[in-house]
Amino acid sequence: MKKNINTTFAISVIVALTISAIACQQPPTYQSLEGKTMGTSYHISFEMPKNTDLASIQASIDKRLLDINKSMSTYDDTATIMAFNRAKVGEKVHIDPDFIQVLNASKTIYQASKGAFDPTVMPLVSLWGFGKEMRIDRLQSPPTPAEINQARSLIDFDSVVLQANQLSKNKAGVALDFSAIAKGYGVDVVADVLKSEYKINNYMVEIGGEVATLGKNAKGQAWQLGIDEPVINSSVSNRNTIALIREPKQGKINLATSGNYRNSLVYNGVRYSHTIDPDTGSPVVNGASSVTVVHDTTALADGWATALTAMPYEKALKTAQDNQLAVLFIVHQDMSKANQNDEKAQDWQIVETDKMKALRARTP
Repeated sequence: MKKNINTTFAISVIVALTISAIACQQPPTYQSLEGKTMGTSYHISFEMPKNTDLASIQASIDKRLLDINKSMSTYDDTATIMAFNRAKVGEKVHIDPDFIQVLNASKTIYQASKGAFDPTVMPLVSLWGFGKEMRIDRLQSPPTPAEINQARSLIDFDSVVLQANQLSKNKAGVALDFSAIAKGYGVDVVADVLKSEYKINNYMVEIGGEVATLGKNAKGQAWQLGIDEPVINSSVSNRNTIALIREPKQGKINLATSGNYRNSLVYNGVRYSHTIDPDTGSPVVNGASSVTVVHDTTALADGWATALTAMPYEKALKTAQDNQLAVLFIVHQDMSKANQNDEKAQDWQIVETDKMKALRARTP
C-alpha cells in the first residue's frame, strides 16, 4: 500500500511539473508600436518583456527620437545642426554625442566613397529644386554652369572641423544636412533602447524604410525583409516584392534601401533623380533604380545606400565590390531607358555583390 501511495504521489508530481513546464512554454507575446519622426513614420515589432508597461517603452523611444531631431533636424531652426549652419568661420558650436556619432559615420563613408556621400551637398540639392519641396519648374529652366559651380564651391566636408565636442568650419557658407543618414541612425538608437533599457532581444525596427532586426519574429522564425520592385507610383499598399533578405541564424540585419523611383520628378518624359552626383553637380544619370545595403549599423547602411545611389551604376557596383559591401542593386535591363517613366515589372534585373550573395546564401 505504501508503494502505491508513493507511486501515486510521484505521478502527481510529474503531472504537476509537466503542466508547469507547458505553462512556461507559452508562446511569447509580441507588441507593435508606431509613430511619427523625421518627416516619416516608424514601425516597431518586438517581444514584450514581462512586468513592463508598453506606454513606457514608447515614451522612451519617442524621447530618444526627439533628442535626435533637436540635434540634427534641418526643419527645426533651433536644432544644433542649424546653429552650426548659421555659424561663422571659426565659430565653435557645442554638439552632443548623437551628432558626433553621425558626423563620424558620415566621414567614414565620405572618405571611402571618395566624396559621393557628402553631407555638405545641400546647396546643389536646393539649386536643382530638390530641397524641402521638390520643384519641377527648376527643370524647365535648369541651373547654369556658373550657378552649379557657385554651389559646388560651398560643398566641402573637409572644411568641417571636430575638436572634442566642438564643431566649426573653415569656409564660409558650408552647411550640413544629415537627412541621408539620420533615419538609419534613428533605427540604431531605437534598437538600442529596446536591447539596453528593456533587455529585448527579439525585435524589428523600421523608420522610413530603414530597418534593424534581431532574434526571431512572433512565429519564432528569422526575420525576413522584402525588397520592392522600383516601379514608379508604387506604394506601401501597392507594391511587388522582387527579392528577400532573411536574417542569418543567430544573427541580425541592419538594412537600408535608397531609390530614385519614389522621390523624383518627370520632365519631358525623363525622370530626374532627387540624388545629386557631387562630381557633376547634376542629378544622377544612369544610376541604379534601387540600392539595398546591409551593414554593421543601419546608419552605415543608410549612408552607403545614398552614396551608391549618387553614382552611375557601373561606378557604384565597382565601389561596392572594392569596399566589400553587401549590396543588392535593382537596375533596368536596358540602362539607356533607366530614367524614363515607363518601367514595368519585367524590366528589372537583380545584381548582387559577392558579400551580399554570401549573406543571402547563409540564411535559413
